[in-house]
Parts: sequence; structure tokens; C-alpha cells
Amino acid sequence: MGDLLGQGCQWLAQQRGAHCASQVTYRRGDTELALNATFGRPDREVEDQLGVRVGATMIDFLIAAADFGPTFGEPEAGDRIVADGRVYELLDLAGQGHWRWSGVPGTTMRIHTKQVGTETP
Repeated sequence: MGDLLGQGCQWLAQQRGAHCASQVTYRRGDTELALNATFGRPDREVEDQLGVRVGATMIDFLIAAADFGPTFGEPEAGDRIVADGRVYELLDLAGQGHWRWSGVPGTTMRIHTKQVGTETP
């Protein structure tokens, strides 16, 4: 029968990319790449070293690894994403990393960012 769940996750990632994604620009230094990405908005709350709970609103971008990997490999700190005139920078919240796999590993990257500015057209 094969890996039915894995096949379903891959199909769902294809549908998300085809019907729910918007074009964004991914930047690392002077290198830019136009990609399709789906926006996510996870609200996170973590506890710092003193036991104080800190909340943050982030924007996650879900990007197909097959589109991203050949140019950049993996997301890195300092990378930026421009979407709808807003500039986002990768964010590592409380040491949890600035990206992770979403769904089947190797298929979709979930990149955590915070808005750091705007860009005029």
C-alpha cells in the first residue's frame, strides 16, 4: 500500500503551493530568489531565564524545499524575506531555531520571521 500518510502530506503541500501561496523575495546578502510562500502566524510564548513569560507575534513562511534548496541550502540567521512591501528577518525565538520542517521532512520549510521594516516600490 505504500506510505499513504506521506503521499497525502506531499499532495497537500502541492495544493498549498498552487492555491494558497503568494510570491515573496528571499534575500541573503546580494542574492535574491522569487519564491511562492504561504503565510502563517503563530503566536508564541516562552519563559526567559528569570521565569518571566515573553510573548511574540511572528510571521512564518512555508516554502517548498525543492524551490529553496538549490539556491540557498538552508535558511540562515540574517536572511530576509520581502512580502507585500514588508521586510521580515529570520527570528530565533528562545533558542528554538529560525526554521523547521513542516509536514514530511524534506518537503516544506517553515521559516520563522519578525517584521523589521517596509520597502517602498
